[in-house]
Amino acid sequence: MRTEDRPVQPAARAVQPADRLATSGWDEARRAAHQVAVPLAASAVPLAEALGTVLAEPVRALVPIPSVDCSAMDGYAVCGPPPWAVVASARAGEDIPAPLWSGAACEIATGAPVPAGTLGVLPYEQARRTGELVDGSVEPGRHIRRSGEECAEGEQVLAAGAVLGPAVLGLAAALGYDTVPVRPTPTVAALVTGNELLERGLPSGGRVRDAIGPMLPGLTAWAGGRLTGTTALADSATALAEALRASDAELTMVSGSSSRGPADHLRPVLLSLGAKLVVDGVRCRPGHPQALARMPDGRLVVGLPGNPLAAFVAFLTLALPALAGLRGLPLPALPCADPPVSGLAGKPGATQLVPVRVRAGQLTELRFAGSAMLRGLAAADALAVIAPTGQVRLHPLP
Repeated sequence: MRTEDRPVQPAARAVQPADRLATSGWDEARRAAHQVAVPLAASAVPLAEALGTVLAEPVRALVPIPSVDCSAMDGYAVCGPPPWAVVASARAGEDIPAPLWSGAACEIATGAPVPAGTLGVLPYEQARRTGELVDGSVEPGRHIRRSGEECAEGEQVLAAGAVLGPAVLGLAAALGYDTVPVRPTPTVAALVTGNELLERGLPSGGRVRDAIGPMLPGLTAWAGGRLTGTTALADSATALAEALRASDAELTMVSGSSSRGPADHLRPVLLSLGAKLVVDGVRCRPGHPQALARMPDGRLVVGLPGNPLAAFVAFLTLALPALAGLRGLPLPALPCADPPVSGLAGKPGATQLVPVRVRAGQLTELRFAGSAMLRGLAAADALAVIAPTGQVRLHPLP
């Protein structure tokens, strides 16, 4: 019996015949989902469209950075001992000023190229100026950014597989790139099945609000995919088959319809469409009736259980690794709980995924963690992945 403040523990493996409900261990299912996903073909895209994509090739500096010696401060580029006569000025974006001679100074802005002969740059706040004469103390080479100081021309600065965040995009621009070779963001479609689901309003009379559909855009974006649309479907094999045929997304998620009940049509429909079941159930709690299939044209289909927490777990188990594979990224590693956690033992035969709060390195298991509940997950910092052996790893949450 769980309590609000009881501490916690992660994962398993194995593949078996497709006529059993849970045929893959949790770790094995993650690996299978990652391995079946063929990385998308690379293409060159403009920097403005590359956020969140993955580099398909290394990036090398097209020019040295900086391209010339330049000032790191606003002040005076000086030559020889003081005092110095101010004979020129320079701003960023202008040509390199004429060379200085001993006793001469060039008033200079940050980023402007320094003249040949510059001893160092004297910042305004350290300078004493009287008319056109400047005095002060300068260390040789001080406040000068040397050409190639950040990187030399031709130097590799980003490896293939780097995710393009804002800083990476800024660096690529600084290196002279207008486009970058990337693996594009995988497209994802969502099909939400269930006659009992309401998309708006108060649930009543056996009807429930769809809690899975609203989670999928955020989960998909966090995993590096682009959700192209969410379609609500009745519990109908014909409607599901038509929707799967019509989907042109690299990965299609189907929530509900993944178990073995009379309204669960996903597996028979997939087989009728010529799909190959890669994962047919996973030995985990919650989320065991999840599935992963590959369509004849290579598109992937992930079956998410109809209970919200189970669907969330299935997304982490199958959709997240598949999207990593499509992006050309490695399977995300999960850190072990450190120090090891005691309090909740592993259960034979199934990996447990439990919402936990993490404070000062201590894990606290949260209540309201049944497969149909989201209250515990909404308050969680991570999911504790508890192997049958009792080992605990932590799965991050968006």
